[in-house]
Amino acid sequence: MTKSEFVDHVAQKADVDKKDATKAVDAVLEVIEETLSRGGEITFSGFGKFHVAERGAREGVHPRTGEPIQIAASKVPRFTAGSGLKKAVKG
Repeated sequence: MTKSEFVDHVAQKADVDKKDATKAVDAVLEVIEETLSRGGEITFSGFGKFHVAERGAREGVHPRTGEPIQIAASKVPRFTAGSGLKKAVKG
């Protein structure tokens, strides 16, 4: 599903026009992005949790030359599904 299709579904479910649904979806995504960039986490009970994980430095292989390269440590966004979402997906 694309963002545009998602906005259409939100507009239909919330009984609002597409313009308002777009603003709401953009606001939610912006808040999630801002919170994670500060190192915080967002938890929706029964749905899941957005958080930041640390990925340690490691050694990799350059795909063209096959030479070993050092990959720096980084922070990555993660999502952990909650029990309600897991049950809904299982059916």
